[in-house]
Amino acid sequence: MTGPDRGRGVPRELSRAEIDDFLRGQRIARLGCSARGEAYVVPLIYAYDDGAIVAVTTEGRKTAMLRENPRVCVEVDEYDLDGRGSWRSVIAYGTFAELAGAAVEHALTLLRDRFARTAGRAAEPRPLGPDVVVLQITLDDISGRAVER
Repeated sequence: MTGPDRGRGVPRELSRAEIDDFLRGQRIARLGCSARGEAYVVPLIYAYDDGAIVAVTTEGRKTAMLRENPRVCVEVDEYDLDGRGSWRSVIAYGTFAELAGAAVEHALTLLRDRFARTAGRAAEPRPLGPDVVVLQITLDDISGRAVER
């Protein structure tokens, strides 16, 4: 490539299949929530399945804000560290729900499978503490972009 765009790369839209693969492969999202005119963004370790993010967190500012206003924004990105400057990013809007009953076990299974420390062996279930919240964010408006150099 020659001219003014040389070396900059041109962003392209990711397909839904590429977005799903990307979200399944990443581990940390940035969760944006808002309540009472205040915005709050926090990192969130997650698992992704069937159009939703699941995570485990504890009671606090984030959960209070999510309960007050369940509409959220989620951002996940990856920057290519090989020196070429390639990147991928997904931004999604969605709705928070606090899980209960059988949905909790399904979410915990997804998280255990995603973060199992010993290859070939499932992580052992652990009891949840009293202030633990298992959450799901159903993504309903999602887009992704990438630059490959």
